[in-house]
Amino acid sequence: MHTEQHASDLPFLVPDHARDGFVRVRGARENNLRNVDVDVPRDAIVAFTGVSGSGKSSLAFGTIYAEAQRRYFESVAPYARRLIQQGHNPKVEMITGLPPAVALQQRRGTPSSRSTVGTVTTLSNSLRMLFSRAGTYPAGTAQLDSDAFSPNTAAGACPVCHGLGIAHTVSESSLVPDTSLSIADGAIAAWPGAWQGKNLRDILSHLGYDVHTPWRKLPKKDRDWILFTEEQPVVEVTPKRDRVAKPYKGRFWSAKSYVLHTLADSKSDTMRQRVLRFMETGPCERCSGSGLTPDALAVTFAGRTIAELNAVPMAELAEIIRPTSKLKDAGTASRAAASGETNEVAVAITRDLLLRITVLLELGLGYLALGRATPTLSPGEMQRLRIATQLRSGLFGVVYVLDEPSAGLHPADAEPLQAVLEALKSSGNSVFVVEHNMDVVRRADWLVDVGPRAGEGGGEILYSGPVAGLAEVESSVTRPFLFPDGNDGTHDGGTRRGGAAPGTPAVRKPAVREADGWLGLKGISRHNLRDLDADFPLGILTAVTGVSGSGKSTLVSQVLAEVVGARLHPDPGAEAAAGPGDLGSEDNESNGPLNVAEAVGETSGMDRIDRLVRVDQKPIGRTPRSNLATYTGLFDAVRKEFAATEEARARGFGAGRFSFNVAGGRCETCLGEGFVAVELLFLPGSYGPCPECQGSRYNPETLEVTYNGKDVAEVLAMTVDAAAEFLGDVPAAARSLQTLRDVGLGYLRLGQPATELSGGEAQRIKLATELQRARRGHTLYLLDEPTTGLHPADVQLLMAQLHGLVDAGNTVIVVEHEMDVVAAADWVIDLGPAGGDAGGEIVASGTPAAVARSKQSRTAPYLATALGV
Repeated sequence: MHTEQHASDLPFLVPDHARDGFVRVRGARENNLRNVDVDVPRDAIVAFTGVSGSGKSSLAFGTIYAEAQRRYFESVAPYARRLIQQGHNPKVEMITGLPPAVALQQRRGTPSSRSTVGTVTTLSNSLRMLFSRAGTYPAGTAQLDSDAFSPNTAAGACPVCHGLGIAHTVSESSLVPDTSLSIADGAIAAWPGAWQGKNLRDILSHLGYDVHTPWRKLPKKDRDWILFTEEQPVVEVTPKRDRVAKPYKGRFWSAKSYVLHTLADSKSDTMRQRVLRFMETGPCERCSGSGLTPDALAVTFAGRTIAELNAVPMAELAEIIRPTSKLKDAGTASRAAASGETNEVAVAITRDLLLRITVLLELGLGYLALGRATPTLSPGEMQRLRIATQLRSGLFGVVYVLDEPSAGLHPADAEPLQAVLEALKSSGNSVFVVEHNMDVVRRADWLVDVGPRAGEGGGEILYSGPVAGLAEVESSVTRPFLFPDGNDGTHDGGTRRGGAAPGTPAVRKPAVREADGWLGLKGISRHNLRDLDADFPLGILTAVTGVSGSGKSTLVSQVLAEVVGARLHPDPGAEAAAGPGDLGSEDNESNGPLNVAEAVGETSGMDRIDRLVRVDQKPIGRTPRSNLATYTGLFDAVRKEFAATEEARARGFGAGRFSFNVAGGRCETCLGEGFVAVELLFLPGSYGPCPECQGSRYNPETLEVTYNGKDVAEVLAMTVDAAAEFLGDVPAAARSLQTLRDVGLGYLRLGQPATELSGGEAQRIKLATELQRARRGHTLYLLDEPTTGLHPADVQLLMAQLHGLVDAGNTVIVVEHEMDVVAAADWVIDLGPAGGDAGGEIVASGTPAAVARSKQSRTAPYLATALGV
């Protein structure tokens, strides 16, 4: 007789710890975690806090999320498991009560130019399906598959621009800048110089073309053939300039063919840079910049092409599709029009689209268009897009692990974010957030504070419990920032400008600085900036504020940076020679080269700037071979010290011997990587220490050379703090190490791979690299959200360095959302009033106190609170 069994009858299937509502971690040793035990509640918002590098991400992501992911993949068929990119196995003894988890991390890499708002949210998939199945087709044309409406597929990409929407072409005006010259005098500037150019002119003469008449007087038919023909006739040329030279066979290349061939095949970067000057970049004429084929652009919905719907703000897109989504009886609509925009498929797709777009509208992203490229989005915008996608998934019983969800958000944008977190919890999920924003932390249900310091000085659980309980933990660095009005008397109740008390992230001198000049830009036009005039004070610290999408980064990181850069480096090749921290060392996020004449009508004050430095959060390197020692240059000094030892001189070892990037001193088994890939068949692939060098990166002969008792691998394994003492007698290294400590990076290892660094750490390494240089005034420093990813205590260190730069006679401009930083600036420029097309205007400018009184500014009330007025 069959007896039905329940889970309660099988206690080993549902242990007690799975019923009590807690995730229990035991013996976590990931990165710097010191064998920690911690219990955190499920079905709650849990905030993980601590200074940068304390170990909070190692606990939340490296341990809890990694273990949840590993357990989920164990349920997948072994063969299928090999096809999934899997994470590592965390170093932890046991985790109980752990549900499936979803991670929403900040992207550290550079997003692809083909990635858009639509692809990130998957809304593009639905829109393409709408056009494929319910679009209005021209008479007699066949229905297209949804792939035909994507510029990222072979079926949909424009054959001219390959789906990019941007074409790189040549024209007569770009190839021949001076039409008064003859071919013999060098009218075709795009052709090579010296013998090659003379050869092409000789070939033209033998072909019967006039090379001595001014270019503008030649027949158009001849001009077009010379510049654009794809023919390559070969003729016998008898040189007239050299009586000794014999006749030879010469092949003709049109100017266009020569430029394209050089770009595609030349191994000389100098030659490629030269011919790039003769290229014109702009919207593809074939597809009008959409990246789509003519067939796809011939299909419409609501009277618009898919390119047009991709270009409108989502708030407008919602109104366009709303009439179709509101059809009450999809079946009746289907019978009334068996195909087209009112059929049952159209109703179903538009209803789903409208629901998903509504979530984005509630998060304040209605100003974004589906076709907006993700490289142009702020970190806060990207974070909210990913959160909105998860909110619509409708999952239940999941742990969402979020990496600083408020990063890059204006205080006004952080409020709807909090509502989203509450909605995820109300839907039956757990929300674990690694967070530095104290306003978000205060509204959490539970707090886990990790520390007390960073690196080897951290890795301990200082507190785990309700938020209010942290007030009793004196060792917590987070505590004074979370409770600035606490009983320790640290809150001064004033403007927060005078002292260095906890709760005062923006440290500065009481004296108010005055501008010693102005940098003016008039008639700025780019993105949502329309004929804008902006004046930036020189010699002081300026904060540029505004809600997400208001135009801050466009104004500062793009237009201002490029206008100043174009003046300082008029020769395109000059930027390539710039050192770390200079404009040339950073990627340009704008859509192609800036045409200053088109973007800005008039400039003033440019002669006051001698140098431009941009400091952003892009990685300092894309491979594990890059690290802070190589990026800052201090490793050069270390290698020279090793090469100067008696042992190295006796063996004939130069400084290059102590580099792990070149043959000679490195381990050839792992080629200086320190690790090798390990194939585990049906288990996830992994990496392990190199069996030859045991992870040291060097061969035994190199490691036999020591400096003060340490080999080069042991020096790379040191933290910045330890190395500062060990290399105190090496001036070049000591200076670099001190600046790294000044910005709060003493806990990082010298050889720590760049791929393991956060965006905030990468930004501070760049700043430290700049600070170690000899101080000189009249430098313009541009920083885009420098406090992103920083604990308030780390913000204190950062701001002290920025104020030091200003006191040395430089100008610092920061795009910033952190109100305590804005309150400590000398001048504020606030953009708005909203995002997208509703932004792009300067709504207020002046001292922080003056902007705080503005009635039009959405920043003003938050700034007033930070000022204590």
